[in-house]
Amino acid sequence: MSLLNVTRRDSATGPILEISGELDHATASQLRERVTRLRLQPGKLLVLDLAGMEFCDSSGISVLIAARNHAQALRADVALAAVPAHTLRVLRIVGLDQVFAIHPDSDTTSPA
Repeated sequence: MSLLNVTRRDSATGPILEISGELDHATASQLRERVTRLRLQPGKLLVLDLAGMEFCDSSGISVLIAARNHAQALRADVALAAVPAHTLRVLRIVGLDQVFAIHPDSDTTSPA
């Protein structure tokens, strides 16, 4: 069984979701539900900190896109932080590195 842990912390720019474990078909709905329950304020930044993410399949990538869509619908923004190399490679291959703001860690994020 795949395990996913999502921890929320707040910063001055908006919420940070720290994601650890495996983000795959078995766990993607857990993150999707967590993101859609967020009450983002216009102009705020949702940061998805992926430092602890061990694996991400296409379902996980879809949830990252859904998080971006959710944030934009609320006139907020989203950034990815500490993206593991294997996931960053996939994001680059499919061009999502041009869609998401990507930062080395959640401490260096700021609104676009």
